[in-house]
Amino acid sequence: MQSNPLRIGTRGSLLALAQAHETRDRLMAAHKLDEDAFEIVVIKTSGDKIQDRPLSEVGGKGLFTKEIEEALLDGRIDIAVHSSKDMPTVLPDGLALTAFLPREDVRDAFLSPKAKTLTDLPQGAVVGSSSLRRQAMIKRLRPDIEVVMYRGNLQTRLRKLAEGEVDATLLAAAGLKRLGQDKEITCLLDTETFLPAVGQGAICIESREAEEKTLALLAAIHDEETQIRLDAERAFLAVLDGSCRTPIGGLATIDGGTLHFKGVVLKPDGSEAHDVQESGPVADAIRIGTAAGEALKARVGPDFFADI
Repeated sequence: MQSNPLRIGTRGSLLALAQAHETRDRLMAAHKLDEDAFEIVVIKTSGDKIQDRPLSEVGGKGLFTKEIEEALLDGRIDIAVHSSKDMPTVLPDGLALTAFLPREDVRDAFLSPKAKTLTDLPQGAVVGSSSLRRQAMIKRLRPDIEVVMYRGNLQTRLRKLAEGEVDATLLAAAGLKRLGQDKEITCLLDTETFLPAVGQGAICIESREAEEKTLALLAAIHDEETQIRLDAERAFLAVLDGSCRTPIGGLATIDGGTLHFKGVVLKPDGSEAHDVQESGPVADAIRIGTAAGEALKARVGPDFFADI
């Protein structure tokens, strides 16, 4: 390993730091290195700075990665640790997703002091969510529910819920589990009816493509199954030009040598939704995701996305 510490770039939230520490700890164990062989570099992103508006109005997913990728490109950090669901489908030239950690729970978690499930909420209840996908899916299941914009890190959202600002909220189960706060979960939503975001529950590592020494280090902690699943999901998203402005869900699972993919695209108000399923050999993950995206795009037509 290089004599200088490997610099790990991350956002500064507790969840982002937990993901960076998990990456560091796995590298330490894999290569029998001490903690001082690594340096965690916190980078504030535009997505962290803007808290008063939906991300869809100010630039979408790239707001959580732009400044970190700039630090990668100019050499201030050596690798970047991200939540896969925050990653745009097109990366800057010279950068690539070069490792994935084993995937956590992919499901959305329902949190409420007032009801055991989303369907049990009283008529006209208020649910907080900053995700257009979650908003659309909530409205698809419960058109009577009022969904309000709900930004902030996980701790802020839990505090707002406790203070009664909303009756319920939905969060990624993986984030709650990684922070040891899964006791806050009221129930987990079945992926059959509530498809997660593409990449949900997966930590990805981005690095410069040309640095073979870094790539060799990362290879020791890379989880191939997670990559195969994400290859399909991100291919699906790429066809649909998915961003924070498009309510899209997608999930790939592997059973033996077969990859199964399910995807959905919705109108923001939940009034219309279209589902797709594709399966095939795991070696064809990208083709399967692409085929699912193309089938859905052909079915809904260009007008479906025009309003989004």
